[in-house]
Amino acid sequence: MQEKILKRVQVNMPFHSLYRKYLPMVVEKGINPEICFSHDDIENFMVQDYVRVAEVLIDHGLTVTFHAPFMDLRPGAVDQKIRQASIERLMQVFDIAPFFRPNCIVCHPSFDDRYYVSTEEAWVENSLDTWGKFITLAEEMDTTIALENVYEKTPHQLCRLFRGLDAANLIFCFDAGHFNAFSNRSFEQWMEELGPFLGQLHLHDNSGVADEHLPVGDGNFPFARLFSTVEEMKVRPIITLEPHTEENFWKTLKNLETIGLPA
Repeated sequence: MQEKILKRVQVNMPFHSLYRKYLPMVVEKGINPEICFSHDDIENFMVQDYVRVAEVLIDHGLTVTFHAPFMDLRPGAVDQKIRQASIERLMQVFDIAPFFRPNCIVCHPSFDDRYYVSTEEAWVENSLDTWGKFITLAEEMDTTIALENVYEKTPHQLCRLFRGLDAANLIFCFDAGHFNAFSNRSFEQWMEELGPFLGQLHLHDNSGVADEHLPVGDGNFPFARLFSTVEEMKVRPIITLEPHTEENFWKTLKNLETIGLPA
């Protein structure tokens, strides 16, 4: 049963962990990685390190997705110097992408109404400009960009981006744990507004208070309802597990044997 689940999902892991520890296990178990690149990974590894890992993954027929850097980044920043620095950091992971040929690159739009007080319109305008550039680049690389919810309390701001960009290679990544911890709107409203753009799921759990990254099924997010909704929508999104520890990874697989996954 776990082998069947592993064939269906990606598993998020930092590049440094994959490089230094988990590559042999990934190959042995047939784990499809969503490789997460931090600023430290980009600063501390060389091109040949990326090429070495990419060749191993491709040679073993594993599916790869990317998670772009996000710490401190503001792709829709009102301050143009901050936005340019964010674009430059994101561009570095797009430079790495051709080695791995990822099916998708997950990015954080990073809207937070506690931060962008009275500047939502500027954030939307700048975000449309930023992601428009990356959509063109992704199209040239034959990959897709997934924009993920984090601190967004409502689907409204992300919906404005998807409708404004209107690109075939842009999808919504619904992060179940982030929704559970930070949203103040119903699951139904999120699916109603962003369901037409849904192309990826990030699965982890929490108690609804903080972003704990518990194993799927160890918190109170309604995964059975999410999976049945996905099946009713007749979409087959990329599914990524975000366990953050090896122990939580194995517990997530065990729990999913009981919960099941959408077809």
